[in-house]
Amino acid sequence: MGFAVFPDCDGAVTAARSVGGPRTWAHPSGRPWLTSDLPPDAVTVAEAGDTRLAVIGCCPVQELRRHAERVHDLDDVDRVARRLPGSFHLVASVGGRVLVRGTASGLRLVFHTRVGGVTVAADRADVLARLAGACVDERQLAVRLLFPVPHPLADVPLWRGVRQLDPAHHLVLERDGSTRSGRWWYPPEPELSLAAAAEPARRALVDAVEARTAAGGVVSCDLSGGLDSTSICFLAARGGASVIAFTWPTLDEADDDLRWARRAAAHLPGLRHDVLPADRSPLVYAGLREADDVVDEPTIGVVDRARVLARLPELARSGARLHLTGIGGDHVAWGSDAYYHTLMRTRPFLALHRLRGYRSLFRWTRQSTVRALLDHRSYGAWLADSADELRAPVPDSATTGLGWGMPPRAFPWVTDEAVDLAREALLAAAPSARPLGPTRGLHSDLEQIRATNRIVRQWEQITARQGLPISSPFMDDRVIEAFLAVRPEERITPFDYKPVLKAAMRGVVPDECLERSTKAEATLDAAQGLREHRGDLLALWEDSRLAELGLVDKRRLADLAVRPSTPDLREATFYAAVGCEVWLRALRRPAVL
Repeated sequence: MGFAVFPDCDGAVTAARSVGGPRTWAHPSGRPWLTSDLPPDAVTVAEAGDTRLAVIGCCPVQELRRHAERVHDLDDVDRVARRLPGSFHLVASVGGRVLVRGTASGLRLVFHTRVGGVTVAADRADVLARLAGACVDERQLAVRLLFPVPHPLADVPLWRGVRQLDPAHHLVLERDGSTRSGRWWYPPEPELSLAAAAEPARRALVDAVEARTAAGGVVSCDLSGGLDSTSICFLAARGGASVIAFTWPTLDEADDDLRWARRAAAHLPGLRHDVLPADRSPLVYAGLREADDVVDEPTIGVVDRARVLARLPELARSGARLHLTGIGGDHVAWGSDAYYHTLMRTRPFLALHRLRGYRSLFRWTRQSTVRALLDHRSYGAWLADSADELRAPVPDSATTGLGWGMPPRAFPWVTDEAVDLAREALLAAAPSARPLGPTRGLHSDLEQIRATNRIVRQWEQITARQGLPISSPFMDDRVIEAFLAVRPEERITPFDYKPVLKAAMRGVVPDECLERSTKAEATLDAAQGLREHRGDLLALWEDSRLAELGLVDKRRLADLAVRPSTPDLREATFYAAVGCEVWLRALRRPAVL
């Protein structure tokens, strides 16, 4: 599913016919402006004079026409968008000029390419690739075999000639066929104290959840018992929709999710709380060979596809129209230790005290901590150095925690040819690469938000196809802004867990439910999945598309499949290889728009 946007010029008419979406809206001139095959309730359009506004996604716009009446030029469009809650694309036609923008979080992306001499924008790269006759760029595919894929390489589409718009920018399509982009979003200055930030953070989360529950009906919510999902569940229960809470314990007997989830559910007597037994849960790697989702880029989230989808049919049969998750809380309500690299220079005594806590918590050695604090490389220099270290061992956690992030690695099953291609891409990007924020901490937070949303974006497409889309309120721009406005030393500390979220939820979530400081891990589920589904993994590599392209050594990957307990996987993961392989196989299926 998706949409495409066209400039107000004659050449766009032919391009719009090529797209062929079932619903089309026109510019005031009568030329095609917007086409979509999304569900009718996903697109809201308003007209006022020479202005057309379209909100696509989750946004409870009741008076979009009133907003359209206030738009007299493209500068007014961003001002309107900044007042709206939810997660959505905004498309405008004003006096024949077009503006398209997604979300700063990277969940709603915008792509563009030239089709028949005009620029066409869309929310999916594969749709544009089909229109332009573009093919897969093998160098970018090699980059996606790295783990992790660093900024800005993750923002380069897999298709030659298709470009992704920076999430913090909007795209303008002019009537003469030219284009330009401009920045509309900047991260907030982290100036608020914890006490001052609690109310704005609560208001932002309330608005985000209400944007999803205001339409009534039934919504379902994850309820793991953690702070994130518990907060979303309590907020949803206060809204206009009936709520089904869903808990899915892991195989780990030490996992205390269910105990905390039941504690939370006991405070919501009208709540329906469903618990799926752990042994009914599909394991990691289940159903990979049957995955037939046509998405526009590889995702490591495909290894959990069966787990994500398994809960949805029963919830949909119970009447749920939307499933809310707590995804994003770890990245928004918590954050990167790398802020202390900066705080060591501005508030050294506080930083030293906190770093002692981190050293104890993560077992950082004194030597590795000092070495990380003395590293003053720019982001571009770090990226260039990473290009020459793709085969090096994974660095210690102090280096990654206080640095620019986890440096990319090419694991042994990635071929030398693929490594050379990835290295070329990294070295080409390094001279102009700029961090996402002025400090290592803010850069790391924003990069993790964007990286997680690339997974969530694909999950949203996949679950929508199954009839019950997921939605993640923590990833709304207004929520991210509210939490990032807090002073880092008050938002991130080794001595308290998600203090801003706890402060924001006082009076909404019972105090005893805010006491949890543990977090369950699914490592046992992943290990068991690797053992139980090794036959499917082995079959995946026997006729590997990646191997045909010379990018992976299928013998090494097959060997890992039959030896799931090998020490080779202690410091490595083949999630990236699985994601790329499954994606390549799905490309033989037709595009959706």
